[in-house]
Amino acid sequence: MRYLCAYLLSTLGGNSNPSINDLSGILSAVGIEVDKERAEKVIKELAGKNLQELIAAGSAKLASVPSGGGGGAPAAAGSGDSGAAKGGSPAKEAKEEKKEEEEEEDDDMGFGLFD
Repeated sequence: MRYLCAYLLSTLGGNSNPSINDLSGILSAVGIEVDKERAEKVIKELAGKNLQELIAAGSAKLASVPSGGGGGAPAAAGSGDSGAAKGGSPAKEAKEEKKEEEEEEDDDMGFGLFD
């Protein structure tokens, strides 16, 4: 990945045909030791190709990959009972939580330890 990034940085800098020395210069500037075989492979694979088209094709492939994303875990109830078990609605529970938070804030009479 680092060789690909160095190649892209070089092309962004105006070098349409980066060499191993170009990649080595970029990578060594950030303290990365260069493996010449890998750098040569990246240069060989990307030579003469339009990078914007390659990026677009890769983005299209990534869009089809399932990413899981089922959302976050539900918040834990303070008493161990869920609102559904009590017969309450989520909106009603949210209002109750806000009231509890407001009551807690009133206990310190507006003066906090770190104010």
